[in-house]
Amino acid sequence: MDDRPATDALGMPAEQMRELGHWVVDRVVDHFATLAERPAIRTGEPASLLERLGGPLPEEPGDARAALEALTDVAFEHMQHGDHPRYFARVPGPSSFSGVLGDWLSTGFNALASSWGGGAGPATVELVAIDWLAALLGLPRGWEGLLVSGGSLANMTALAVARAQRGAGVAYLCDQTHASIRRALLALGWSAEQIRTLGSDERLRMDARSLADAVAADRRRGQRPAVAIATAGTTNTGAVDELEGIASVCAAEGLWLHVDGAYGAAAAACDAGRRALAGLELADSLVVDPHKWLFAPYDAGLVLVRHAGALERTFAMRPEYLADVQLEPGTVDFGNRGLELSRRARAVKLWLTLRMHGARALRDAVARGIELALIAQGMLERDPPWRVVTPAQLGIVTFTRDGWDAGEHAAAVARLTGDGYAALTSTSLRGRPALRLCTINPRTTEADLEGTLRRLAELGPRRRTAQTGVPARPAQAPAPPADGRASDGPEAASDSR
Repeated sequence: MDDRPATDALGMPAEQMRELGHWVVDRVVDHFATLAERPAIRTGEPASLLERLGGPLPEEPGDARAALEALTDVAFEHMQHGDHPRYFARVPGPSSFSGVLGDWLSTGFNALASSWGGGAGPATVELVAIDWLAALLGLPRGWEGLLVSGGSLANMTALAVARAQRGAGVAYLCDQTHASIRRALLALGWSAEQIRTLGSDERLRMDARSLADAVAADRRRGQRPAVAIATAGTTNTGAVDELEGIASVCAAEGLWLHVDGAYGAAAAACDAGRRALAGLELADSLVVDPHKWLFAPYDAGLVLVRHAGALERTFAMRPEYLADVQLEPGTVDFGNRGLELSRRARAVKLWLTLRMHGARALRDAVARGIELALIAQGMLERDPPWRVVTPAQLGIVTFTRDGWDAGEHAAAVARLTGDGYAALTSTSLRGRPALRLCTINPRTTEADLEGTLRRLAELGPRRRTAQTGVPARPAQAPAPPADGRASDGPEAASDSR
């Protein structure tokens, strides 16, 4: 028998672990403390990044501090900083330090949240966090859920439940619905012929009448309506579909109502948002991304289902090698509520944030995001060359500048992004070029908004005119929306889903 002590090829002495761990903590704190002074986004050249981060496979141990510095000083410096106070593009991710602490702990303890037998503590944390988040959104008790990576997988999970509960049939969505929804439907077995895309109304929403008419037309053709997908806060404009009316149509017609609130449902945490989201509680399933407006670090997407047991009826499996595992009342195997079996304990960061700060702090932070968009709208309206296209809705305002065409809007955004001061998004609304601010970071100041709009104007065609002598195009008022169509802007497929 070999009684020599075991060696750990990947181990470190405790003092070295403490030294490196303290260094990491200091760098993360520096990130939070100095973020506003640094660029909101930086890309980098592929060849340069590969040279600094790549090379041959390391065969021998390297310098630990140098490796950590390569991550902090190279990899993490060349990315979008969704937590930056002047990051207004796509959907920001303004994470809290309490959430970071929760992620550190769950990763450090290698916490698994798959089965009750393998992780009763982390599973309980997730059950509690889900109940707390549902209460924060004003939902009645009894909703069940689980945490996944983000909105794309969360919506796909909910739609799989819808298909299992209602069967195959026609799915209805809107021309403003997030692009990932159609992809999820196709992946789950819906054919293109079973997906109906309805035109949005003058406020870029799905309305109940258009849904009712489409359902009636399909029934006359012998089709079977099955599920309607509404949006609580569209990515492009923050618009909220006519939830109460759509829910009435679904109840009358026997359709499953799924609400994609990956972006906007978190607004229900505060009074102003809850008024805008009236009817949210009528959904059969709902998605919200805590890594957006609930200030969790990536990644965290929450699936909520109103019907007890529906998740397990869709996903549970009982292989023979788990025949001896018996669940008692009050316990749950989260691996049987979705497609992931190996699940990290994503709920820890949410639980810790709520325990450390309380729900009131989150409500205030969400309300601030709504207020900031209104403040930005006021700034635009007081500066006549700017023109508001869609007014502030759930933390998003879109706008244009007289005399700029689509290319000039996009070029101004590209220059601003390259400048590093701020980042925002250019988009298209029914064929009209527009710019878009998403203001959900509570650390954003009015000075940040003013500086961003001022620099954006300076980086536009007037700067080009001064340098080249080419006159700017004459001012031109944008035409009002008319045709019920909207193209997918770049943020539709590239937000944090």
